[in-house]
Amino acid sequence: MTKPKHILLIIGGGIAAYKASELIRLIKKEGMTVRCVLTDSGAQFVTPMTLAALSENEVHTTLWSLKDETEMGHIQLSREADLVVVCPATANLIAKMAGGIADDLATTLLLATDTRVLAAPAMNVRMWTHPATRRNVEQLRRDGIIVMQPDEGDMACGEYGPGRLPEPPAIMAEIMDQIGKSRPGASLLDGQPAFAPDKTKSLQGKHVLVTAGPTREPIDPVRYIANRSSGQQGFAIAEAAAEAGAQVTLVAGPVNLPTPAGVVRVDVETALEMEAAVYDALPADAAVMVAAVADWRTDTRAQQKIKKQKDGAPAPLKMVENPDILASLGKHEQRPGLLIGFAAETEKVEEHARAKLAKKGCDWIVANDVSGDVMGGAENSVHIVTASGTEKWERLPKPEVARRLVAKIVEEI
Repeated sequence: MTKPKHILLIIGGGIAAYKASELIRLIKKEGMTVRCVLTDSGAQFVTPMTLAALSENEVHTTLWSLKDETEMGHIQLSREADLVVVCPATANLIAKMAGGIADDLATTLLLATDTRVLAAPAMNVRMWTHPATRRNVEQLRRDGIIVMQPDEGDMACGEYGPGRLPEPPAIMAEIMDQIGKSRPGASLLDGQPAFAPDKTKSLQGKHVLVTAGPTREPIDPVRYIANRSSGQQGFAIAEAAAEAGAQVTLVAGPVNLPTPAGVVRVDVETALEMEAAVYDALPADAAVMVAAVADWRTDTRAQQKIKKQKDGAPAPLKMVENPDILASLGKHEQRPGLLIGFAAETEKVEEHARAKLAKKGCDWIVANDVSGDVMGGAENSVHIVTASGTEKWERLPKPEVARRLVAKIVEEI
């Protein structure tokens, strides 16, 4: 009989801690066991009694329990799990994890574990977007910790934006993915034909840089300029490159997609932030620039919400052009050996892509017709435009487009 999977759930302090109860129910429903560690601040929102009743296991709250240290020990507690889940992962917990601080039971367990760790962030939008939190999240991802993207929406503090805890079913889906249980959609590449490159031509030892998703250019605290890019194609390419053995850096705009296994993810919001993150990731052997970067931004961001004018006229917005990241990378002193751009077109796809190939100074342009349901959809039909000609692919699931593209990259480099 197969031994049930065991989850160690660490509950941080925040109003979202109440959702841990629902997550425990979902874990149990899948036939897994769950043991809870409750921080002091987490105990301000949920009680050990509630968690114990739901999990049917003792709840651990302190590093200084003589009984626990005699019978189990915090090291053993951290290592008997198949997956450690931090939910909610507050800004404070994330900072301690990134800095290797171990000043209570939860952080000591996290520092002592050799088990995979999944963190589900929850915090105020300004805390999530603060440069310190961005640095900490990037460090955790470099350390191999899976950090989910928080949801966007209304918050208990009255503000709106990214920072809400992902809903328990979404966290449960990621748990299922990370412990290797079969489920539909566990990975962007699940159910797709396996890509098995010639071992002598794999991407082992190569660094592949991928950008994905949209950028958002703030107008005021509640409005922004953006587009409908879902990030699915870029994330699938990053995942396929990692499967082929590459070291992958994924610079992602604001999308709610799980980080592919083995990929270092850097989250950005604006075009300027994406440009800086791309340069920071260099050098790279190949760069696949899939992101749909906003062409323009306002010259200044209003500090307060812009009100309607009394005469009903549109609010005056002075626009400035964003940097052309692909073109600047084509001229960069650390230009990747293979530079691939994406072109989202609504007409004359091949013609516009060939013009872009010459203008941007890249090696390939992957052009797609987005006049239909490509943005946000599950499939894509692309033209691979190079100096030597054009290769047109039939409409395919985005993961299969990713695998085929990575196969071409393997052959090229």
